[in-house]
Amino acid sequence: MPIIDCHIHLFDQTRPQGAPYSAAPGNTEPALPARYRKLALPLGIVGAIEVEASPWIEDNLWVLEVEEKDPMMVGTIGNLQPDKPEFKEYLDRYHKNGLFLGIRYGNLWGYNLVNQVASAAFIEGLKLMQQADMALDTANPRPDLIEAVIRVNDKVPGLRIIVDHLPSMLGRLDANAMAAVEGNLRELATRPSVYIKVSEVLRVTGDRPSTDPALYKPLLDRLFDTFGEDKLIFGSDWPNAQAVDNLPAIVQIVQDYFYAKGPVAAGKYFWKNSLAAYQWKPRDASQRQLAGRN
Repeated sequence: MPIIDCHIHLFDQTRPQGAPYSAAPGNTEPALPARYRKLALPLGIVGAIEVEASPWIEDNLWVLEVEEKDPMMVGTIGNLQPDKPEFKEYLDRYHKNGLFLGIRYGNLWGYNLVNQVASAAFIEGLKLMQQADMALDTANPRPDLIEAVIRVNDKVPGLRIIVDHLPSMLGRLDANAMAAVEGNLRELATRPSVYIKVSEVLRVTGDRPSTDPALYKPLLDRLFDTFGEDKLIFGSDWPNAQAVDNLPAIVQIVQDYFYAKGPVAAGKYFWKNSLAAYQWKPRDASQRQLAGRN
């Protein structure tokens, strides 16, 4: 089953200006497409979308230039602030590049989606994104962010929204907090333009990743039963934290689960839903085969 990985990070701390993010303290190895490609191709991953890990506005251009050289990269989710006066100018500029698929906004870099829902300027910026057929990736969900996504969708119903790292959030909630958020999750599931990224799934005990299907089944069942086969997409979060050395384990965990759902559901999760969520364009033969099958 071919895979589109909808959540990796790129950075190069060896640049003269350095990089504000390097996945782990003391890490000196850049995360670039060539390094990722060596790990990903043997696992059946044929394309990837970078999700911005830098608050520097200049790094939007840096990522696009890096991606242009490697057709495995089918897009980037950049960093722009919809409430800023210069947002329209930046959006118009980056929108001209077919690799620029949208922006990331949530609990990151001091941003706060919960508070911004009440900002008229922010909502107007999101409307410009919707008109440009861009996507909004949320960052690092909490229960209040899930509620904020509903409110954003109410105000900009045509905007495609992708909620990242939901397994990680759900895994941290106690029973009371889970009960409180379940209603909002069920509401999100009814929204046609909202997608869920099954990322940050892996659990590590000591220094050993677990791929035991029984460990992951309850949480993945909750996601699948709530959102169904048309909403879920794959993301590895490479090379962040545990994902840096465990890409094969991450892929195995979700293959074990989604293959058991049958080829239709597995195909939607591993690549087809990513086309709907991000509207990426193929750049090589393997990707064109997927786009042609859509």
